[in-house]
Amino acid sequence: MSKQLEMKFYSNRSPKKGYSWETAPEPIVESAIVETLEAEFVVVGGGISGLAAAARCSAKGLSGIVIDKNAKQVALAGQIAAINSKKMAELGIHIDPKELAANWLKVSGSRVQEELLWIFINRSAEGFEWMLDLAEGTVDVGVYVAYKGPMFGEYPGTHHISKKPGTEKYKNFGGGFLACEILETEFLKNGGKLFRSVTAEQLEKDASGRVVAAIAKGEDGKYRRYRGTKAVVLATGDASDNREMLEAFCPVGLRASRTFPRKGNTGDGQIMAYHAGAIIDNPEWAPTLHALGFSGYQFFFLHVNQLGKRFMNEDTWMQAKSIRCLMQPGGNFCWSVFDGKYADEIESRWDLLGGQGMAPLSVVGDKFNKDDLVAAIDRTVTGAGYRPEEMPNDPQNPNGVMADTLEELAAKMDVPVETLKATVERYNAVCASGDDTDFGKRQEMLTPIVKAPFYALKWGPALLDVFGGALTNSSLNVLDAFGQEIPGLYAVGNAAGGMYAVDYPLLLNGNSYGRALAYCMQLADSLTNPA
Repeated sequence: MSKQLEMKFYSNRSPKKGYSWETAPEPIVESAIVETLEAEFVVVGGGISGLAAAARCSAKGLSGIVIDKNAKQVALAGQIAAINSKKMAELGIHIDPKELAANWLKVSGSRVQEELLWIFINRSAEGFEWMLDLAEGTVDVGVYVAYKGPMFGEYPGTHHISKKPGTEKYKNFGGGFLACEILETEFLKNGGKLFRSVTAEQLEKDASGRVVAAIAKGEDGKYRRYRGTKAVVLATGDASDNREMLEAFCPVGLRASRTFPRKGNTGDGQIMAYHAGAIIDNPEWAPTLHALGFSGYQFFFLHVNQLGKRFMNEDTWMQAKSIRCLMQPGGNFCWSVFDGKYADEIESRWDLLGGQGMAPLSVVGDKFNKDDLVAAIDRTVTGAGYRPEEMPNDPQNPNGVMADTLEELAAKMDVPVETLKATVERYNAVCASGDDTDFGKRQEMLTPIVKAPFYALKWGPALLDVFGGALTNSSLNVLDAFGQEIPGLYAVGNAAGGMYAVDYPLLLNGNSYGRALAYCMQLADSLTNPA
């Protein structure tokens, strides 16, 4: 292959030399390998992408092995995007695929392999319906209400699944855990073998350069070879728990004030692919920065920084809020300020709201539950609200405060009193005029802060994922620096690149899980009906 055809846009090296993962490990000697296990395909990683790939390939008659480093099932999200599913049709919801593709490209700075994006667009509903068919009528499906703001409109294609009351087919109630259980059950039913607490360390090639196996260490400390006669599939997730890779490919991820529990997502698949000669996504990889690092809501109310100053149009999507926060003094958190009539203001705008953080998550058809919202805010103010271990909320350091006066509120927020009072005064004047000439917020979302008690909720960017990995072609076969297939090596899910850049496209929440189901259909076709 002529060097002139090298993929110049992409670099097969990291932006900075000298990272530990750049050094190829010493080959594991044959004498250290105690056993070889063989199947037609081997999937490295047992999350939703790996289990979906294994379930679909096994359903099409291929023998398979899945190895996963975790001791038990891990699912890190609960939302599944599917474009124009049967449930959406029932609800009268339709997404224009061409419009979605155009907006996806804009969010991603056009740094997307369009053929991969269209696999997701064209096959997400197919994969989703196939998974539901496996559940044999035991699962309920809802479609989340999307955010409807003019700054960043979401598409209403985010699905939530839950176990029907009374069914005994599955243990998990809903979300990602239920999806993984459905897929794992299918894989095992088809004769697949699943090994947990098994960590892949190296890929093995034969003399022709074909990837033929993954060498992994088991819980007993011994190495085994997992040979795939047709494919070795990387499905190891993202690299958000690898600080070196964040520095190299997604430095903004290091600035997030908090992280969701991501232990073990250390870029294993990306690193193994790199040493197998794969071309890797350029920086900057797209982060998921949810503004849920302290409290679960930001709403559309007045946002102020740690100096008590307004700094943004609050009527926007959660990733934008996280980035705006990072740009403020301190950068680790900001505040949403509102007054005692907040629940009525949300209720009166219920049909305008939706999306994460802007209002309580709801599915199409849900009614506003004022009591539940008030209880959630009270828990945040008292410090009793549940948060993951990495994002604690306790009575000594609550993520929300309440006061009878703005002066008292400012003191509890630890912001300058006069600055906060001046900010609220200016904001109230903007609300009275109905024209936000300061930041351009739409009139419907302008609500004055006048009625005690006064509230402030702390919120800040929390890192969930970073999206980047080995580039593939439309068969999901991993590519080298010349755009040529690395024989035998495939990648799916967050270990695969080409779908994201700059920002995770929250214009369709749950698209990572939706991609897992679209890609499993594509992979199985690639392995059973090769071109």
